[in-house]
Amino acid sequence: MAGIMLNRLERNFPALFHKSFRYFWLGQIISVIGTWMQRTAQQWLVYSLTKSAFLLGLLGVAQFGPMLLFSLFAGVIIDRYSKKKILIITQITMMAQAVILAAIVWSGKAEYWQIIVLALVFGFLMTVDMPSRQSFVIELVGRKDLPNAIALNSSVFNFARIAGPALSAVLMARYGAALCFFLNGISFIPVIFSLILTKPVAAKIQKERKNIIAGIHDGIMYIWRLPSLRIPILALLAIGAFAINMEVIIPVFADRVLGLGVHGYGFLLSAMGFGSLIGALFVAARVRIPKQSIIFLGAFLICLFEIIASFLHNYYLVMPAVILIGFSNVLFLTSVNSIIQLNSSDEYRGRVMSVYALSNNGMTPLGNFFAGSIMEVFGASIGLFMCGGVAGILVILLLVWMGKSHHELLE
Repeated sequence: MAGIMLNRLERNFPALFHKSFRYFWLGQIISVIGTWMQRTAQQWLVYSLTKSAFLLGLLGVAQFGPMLLFSLFAGVIIDRYSKKKILIITQITMMAQAVILAAIVWSGKAEYWQIIVLALVFGFLMTVDMPSRQSFVIELVGRKDLPNAIALNSSVFNFARIAGPALSAVLMARYGAALCFFLNGISFIPVIFSLILTKPVAAKIQKERKNIIAGIHDGIMYIWRLPSLRIPILALLAIGAFAINMEVIIPVFADRVLGLGVHGYGFLLSAMGFGSLIGALFVAARVRIPKQSIIFLGAFLICLFEIIASFLHNYYLVMPAVILIGFSNVLFLTSVNSIIQLNSSDEYRGRVMSVYALSNNGMTPLGNFFAGSIMEVFGASIGLFMCGGVAGILVILLLVWMGKSHHELLE
């Protein structure tokens, strides 16, 4: 019986049978929960201090602005050095950032500008950490099990989206936000040790050291020449810029539309995480060779459910819509991630994943600014409707543009 279960587990989740990936995956579980606790507490803290959707949107600008401005530079650096060493440095530094934030809030003298500055520091670190982490996975599992590993990583991320916000909401209500920041700092310790234990396969490091601008240009032209990279990245630009703004929308929506406090805010984020976790496990178990058609299906579903949610003003009706947004979000993002990594060569992987990070999280400042501004003037419901609607129109335009080259969709 145990043998049958083990065979089924290996068939559905083969990436877990790579020892180095297993260390890395287990180490991330605790760390990412801590990260989501901090993100949730930080957003609620800023909103509590300012009561401004616009200033809350600026938090996203500070946190993800560096990724918008410097992702392409980070990609060149990642292709030139060991990803394992880069990750150890970024994780240690992010641990220090979390502890400093905890100390400031614990002092009882936290001000908006201090939170923004530390969010900016975190943004610079994530600009290097995120594409390094994502392009590191193939060195742990190889190409065959890469889609499964990406989906399992997504399951960790989305399990954390359930546990992190819920824990954060409970702890904030009883002890305040500082404890969430401190626990996040501690949570980096397991992932640092897991990185030390990994033994990645040596990847091809870029030997020809062009100047950094030439390296960026080379990477962008590499992506543009290949439809299997170009089309997913363009779709991600549309969704990343406008549709993936739920973190700035949910606190305002929970407060002004649903009339809920910190608990309702945390549980809505957890609901989205629950949908994302189900989506990640579905992709890991069922999707072996992702296709670009799945990318567009996921993109349209995200936009559709956001538009539907914008018309719902009841907590129990909004909850299923948010769960479905989370499911669609993972279906879309894991498909994009898998397709572009499977079609990238090792020497360009860091630059390709830096463009992925730019298109996904790097667009967050523009999206947060857009969503925050719309909500400030027209309200949270209109803001959510506009985010889904604008992203949907852009995806339709991309499909129209692809119409003359229909074979690209099927590649």
